[in-house]
Amino acid sequence: MKENHGGGVTAIIPARNEEANIARVVRSVAAQEGIREILVVDDQSQDRTGEILEGLKAEIPRLRTIRIEGLPEGWTGKSHAVATAARMASGDWLLLTDADTEHQPGSLAVLLERARSEGADLLSLSPGQRTPTWWEKAVIPLVYVHLARLYRFEEVSDPRSPAAAANGQYILIRREAYERAGGHEAVRGEILEDVALARRVKAAGGRLIFLPGAAWVQTRMYLSFSEMRRGWTKNLYLLYGMSVKKMLRTLAELWVLDLLPTLAFLGLCALLALGRGGMGTTLAALGLFSIAILRQWTYSQALSRIGFDPRLGNFQVLGAALFGMLLLNSARAYRLDRKVQWKGREYSTQGTTKGTR
Repeated sequence: MKENHGGGVTAIIPARNEEANIARVVRSVAAQEGIREILVVDDQSQDRTGEILEGLKAEIPRLRTIRIEGLPEGWTGKSHAVATAARMASGDWLLLTDADTEHQPGSLAVLLERARSEGADLLSLSPGQRTPTWWEKAVIPLVYVHLARLYRFEEVSDPRSPAAAANGQYILIRREAYERAGGHEAVRGEILEDVALARRVKAAGGRLIFLPGAAWVQTRMYLSFSEMRRGWTKNLYLLYGMSVKKMLRTLAELWVLDLLPTLAFLGLCALLALGRGGMGTTLAALGLFSIAILRQWTYSQALSRIGFDPRLGNFQVLGAALFGMLLLNSARAYRLDRKVQWKGREYSTQGTTKGTR
């Protein structure tokens, strides 16, 4: 890594087959005040990603592209891409962001000032999630509500708390802190490299700030249901600290408190419609309906607190069913299959099942 840095922010964007997203993210980053250079790592893309980047260079002189032709053994693709670019970066700060993000005007200036004023070494956002399809509306907000319980923003941001987390969709980190933590070379084989990097930064004495970021960055994580299934299969087991107990507790909450009351209510309504129920059935149906409404209201409030539209609470029951299946699928992939797939690559999960907490 370079030792003589030139100030400003170097944006690093790993990209593998991102023709649908790459122009949008590059333009939104280039429009930010304080960007010294934009390094996009074309990680063996087989679509038009490279062609689009070449066309953007005339428009954005600060854009540089780095083509990767292979993946060394023991590395994940994203960590290798970011580490490669970080060695070439010249900024005092690194903005690590994903190709599927879009940065709102002025966001970097606001967040950089906050990081500096609060003495943060790493500032990360949980971006706003665009959810145009029914399956995204059902699953994505519900997952993030539960993740906000596992990784509480205030705890991660508290220097006295050992809690550490980051979202790789947006990480703004001091170059000095990045190098002190060992950079992505130190987390080269980690599938959940963003959280692993945050832990290393905090363990080395660095200050973290973790924020809900819908006002500053937006993203659409998955373009198909199968892609979403692969993505959460890869991440959920690790996000739950490799704890089957925690996952089963969430599964019980989802299916017993969110899914079961609604299904039972519909079943009792069917009995009443067929004339086979009495007053007891009616009272039971009303009780179940009250539980379902209360759960939906509570969920809508939780959505509002982390920047989601509370009307997405209408998809809670469907989301509970799907999220539960994704939890089970992720546990199976790590504990039985011992492998996960992402971006056309297969990663072994051998050695991860014992966990760290």
